[in-house]
Amino acid sequence: MELNVIGAKPMKVSDEVFGGEFRENLVHQVVTAYRNAGRAGTKAQLSHSEVSGTTKKFKKQKGGGARHGDYRAPIFVGGSRAFAAKPRDFSQKVNRKMYRGAMRSILAELNRQGRLKVVDAFDVEQPKTKALVARLKELEVGRTVIVSEGVSENLYLAARNNPQVLEVVDVHGISPVSLVRADHVVMTVDAAKKVEEWLA
Repeated sequence: MELNVIGAKPMKVSDEVFGGEFRENLVHQVVTAYRNAGRAGTKAQLSHSEVSGTTKKFKKQKGGGARHGDYRAPIFVGGSRAFAAKPRDFSQKVNRKMYRGAMRSILAELNRQGRLKVVDAFDVEQPKTKALVARLKELEVGRTVIVSEGVSENLYLAARNNPQVLEVVDVHGISPVSLVRADHVVMTVDAAKKVEEWLA
């Protein structure tokens, strides 16, 4: 198949990478696992047995309404937590084949919807946000992820203060979460070739 390159002739790419079917279940599993891997999982609360305080029964069993044993019960201020959270690992196993399959699926769907914009080159001469905004306006894109073979310092500095640019990354920095969040993905020809080598 061919990818349209803005301002240049179309480039031939693999059908498997940029033209495959959209596998929603796989994409959801990989995106969820990717986000969960970033969770600290350090939240900790005190259960009934861990709260400090007296265990003495503070009222008689009958005749006073509700029956209580001590003030450490979850319904009292300063008491325990009924189902106390404990530190845990949120990470999920995703093997390489699944991850690459999800990335192919996302890129193919972006291409199908016209949200993948391929350009011959993408850079700015000066680290100015104004210059980058003008360049993105020419491409008619919204919230964007820019994927380049090599990210120049000027491009990075121009993009970091622009809320419309979610990320500026090289091929190795692409993540499924950023691709799914973006309205458009602007990718250079050289980056597209590297992505094809990686995912083919």
